[in-house]
Amino acid sequence: QVQLVESGGGLVQAGGSLRLSCAASGTILSINAMGWYRQAPGKQREVVATITSGGTATYADSVKGRFTISRDNARNTVYLQMNSLSPEDTAVYYCNAYLKRITLLPFRDYWGQGTQVTVSP
Repeated sequence: QVQLVESGGGLVQAGGSLRLSCAASGTILSINAMGWYRQAPGKQREVVATITSGGTATYADSVKGRFTISRDNARNTVYLQMNSLSPEDTAVYYCNAYLKRITLLPFRDYWGQGTQVTVSP
């Protein structure tokens, strides 16, 4: 089994900062990309940021310059530093990992349970 456990969400005022963490545990042979997605009420889930095992990061236009994704490969952990938060960033944030559990299985996506981020005006 594989688990992705997120932490760090909460309530913050506009202009504030939060740092999300997500640790993958269980039987894991290799993790390729990791990332953060979010889903606001009434909207579809959207990608926020992704990062490859080599450290190449990509960002949604809406968060460029404000959010920073990073990862610790030794700990199978991905982070999302969120600065200059605005009410438009309010959403449930989900961690994603594209990983292989064992040699005989293919890479596939795994998801965390989500963590709520609420930004007040």
